[in-house]
Amino acid sequence: MSFDLVLRDGHVIDPSQSIDRVTDVAFLGGKVVAVGDHLSENARVVEDASGRIVTPGLIDLHTHVYWGGTSLGVDPLVLARGGCTTLVDTGSAGPGNYSGFLEHVIKPSPVRIIAYLNVSFAGIYGFSKRVMVGESGDLRLMAPIDAAEVAEANRDTLAGIKVRVGFHASGNSGIVPLDIGRQVADRVNMPMMVHIDHPPPTLPEVLERLREGDVLTHCFRPFPNTPATSDGKVHPAVLDARQRGVIFDIGHGMGSFSFQTARIMLDNGFLPDCISSDVHALCIDGPAFDLLTTLSKFLCLGMPLTEVIKAATENPARALRRPELGSFRPGSAGDASILELQDGTFDYVDSVGEHLSGTMRLAARGVVINGQMWHEA
Repeated sequence: MSFDLVLRDGHVIDPSQSIDRVTDVAFLGGKVVAVGDHLSENARVVEDASGRIVTPGLIDLHTHVYWGGTSLGVDPLVLARGGCTTLVDTGSAGPGNYSGFLEHVIKPSPVRIIAYLNVSFAGIYGFSKRVMVGESGDLRLMAPIDAAEVAEANRDTLAGIKVRVGFHASGNSGIVPLDIGRQVADRVNMPMMVHIDHPPPTLPEVLERLREGDVLTHCFRPFPNTPATSDGKVHPAVLDARQRGVIFDIGHGMGSFSFQTARIMLDNGFLPDCISSDVHALCIDGPAFDLLTTLSKFLCLGMPLTEVIKAATENPARALRRPELGSFRPGSAGDASILELQDGTFDYVDSVGEHLSGTMRLAARGVVINGQMWHEA
């Protein structure tokens, strides 16, 4: 068999197949076709990946890439050059403007964009450096009928329904927007991703409404509504939710990740299911920066490399219900991320201003999209 592209002699880490060794990855016709030794002998194009880490295409489960359509949107190509091959936009657009997002950003993008549809009519329409209006704060903007119709018509590009609750996102509306989002998700048989910030509502109130396959993002947020208790344990409601199959996603963002919380959760053996950046216009220059910076923070907190990669490949693919992603199984999407693990002294900061001096950093060195080298660094 002749291959279109072979990544040769990289340190291949594919948690979905328990692969963690130096070997080759071969692509043909836009798909992964083989992982094994000496595959480059039959390749049209060979990319030397020796000394580099090669993973299935990284998935950032929480981004905002409605670039030009909302004030939070960032250029998806910037994030792709940072090592991602799948970007998941989480509620930037609602049913009132999803068609614009689809036609002007999603379809033209060379990098895959999947979205969670906001149950609020215009999505996240009022967040900037000067204006911050939570889209769930005015219940007149809740659009369950429209959201169900748009979700049914766009299942190929949607992962589920997004709702944001908390004082900053929903003001005094409390839990009501989440209850409306629950109805929509159930109506269209899609999972739901839920943002939480300061109460109201409380974390237990949110979690009791989540079901298997739903995603709680900002899961390692600081006090209040933190998942860690004052005595250094994991909140019982969090443990109960994981037992039910709720997915816990980092969603770092501008104000939603704390080193202190992360240390407590990791010390208790509670690893995040998914690690995502929640990168948007207000945090792309810090503290979130990008997915690789967020992954690097967890490496420096002691999370094993294979678990970190799993939280950005296999696990988000499962959350998206897209088994063709996040894996090098033959027939999977022909996406790969080529990374370098650098040693040194690196300064990291969380969302509350705490600094961590780390000794490791992941850097992007190349991206394969649809079986072709798309970007090299």
